[in-house]
Amino acid sequence: MRFKLLLSLLMLSVSAHAAQRPVSLDVGGGTLYGTELLPDGGGKFPVVLLHAGSGPTDRDGNNKLLPGPNDSLRMVAEALAQRGIASVRYDKRAIGASALPVWKEQDLRLDDYIGDATAWLRKLRADPRFSRVVMAGHSEGAQIAAEACRQAATDACVLIAGAGHPLDDILRDQLKGKLPPELEAQNERILVALKQGKTVDDVPPGLMMLYHPSVQPYLISSLKHDPRAAVAALTMPVLILQGTSDIQVQASEAQALAAAAPRARLVVVEGMNHLLKMVGDDEAKQKKSYGSPEFPVAPQLIDALSSFVKAPSAGK
Repeated sequence: MRFKLLLSLLMLSVSAHAAQRPVSLDVGGGTLYGTELLPDGGGKFPVVLLHAGSGPTDRDGNNKLLPGPNDSLRMVAEALAQRGIASVRYDKRAIGASALPVWKEQDLRLDDYIGDATAWLRKLRADPRFSRVVMAGHSEGAQIAAEACRQAATDACVLIAGAGHPLDDILRDQLKGKLPPELEAQNERILVALKQGKTVDDVPPGLMMLYHPSVQPYLISSLKHDPRAAVAALTMPVLILQGTSDIQVQASEAQALAAAAPRARLVVVEGMNHLLKMVGDDEAKQKKSYGSPEFPVAPQLIDALSSFVKAPSAGK
């Protein structure tokens, strides 16, 4: 009996190992590394390209600036596989396994991330194993997804906890009332300059974390993009997902995206936070979810995402 149990566990391990494999993509000047996860069974599968959020967030949804791993995107990929949906998730330029010496922070641009995602989508489109190609972007990845989906003409596009306003408007709103008057004036001066495409040398210490010199070129590139214009330009079915317990992106942002794309489907998950975990109004859970993988991703999110991926025409 014990031998049979060990054999069963071994077979499960081999099966899980066979379903997951490393993948890579040469994007010119460097290689991006990721993970492909296939569901059990044969035949063709729909596939979802998962894109992480801003900063040093890796393919699994983990960020070295947070207290610990949360594994949100890894959990999404695993849940999709259980629903018969394949996925690819990858480390962005200069992040995780894709942190190559050739890519420095001062050289990064939002347009490069969009181009990288577009290249991944075109690779998946050319793969005969996949019946349908969908992209799902989280947080800043939602902006990237909207732009890449248009360029690659995907079958559907999913925006999760994405901003509905340009970056400068978001920064103003987030910092409003939290800075002393003199620093608020400095913040406005810097934002105006960056919006005009100009770098700023004299950044006060109190704002250096946001506007240090090496990140300014990336901010300038980001300020050229409006998420509402991006989603409005999409002709394929669009799903917008947002949680009510998200302390980073308000539900009004999802509503702004939905207003820009009236044909999109908007799903609001009660109690889901920015990391896609169910925390409700519990502040302790909210805080713990940012540094622990013990919280599963919201089942309602997986339900909405998987049903949309399998029948994206329902989003029309």
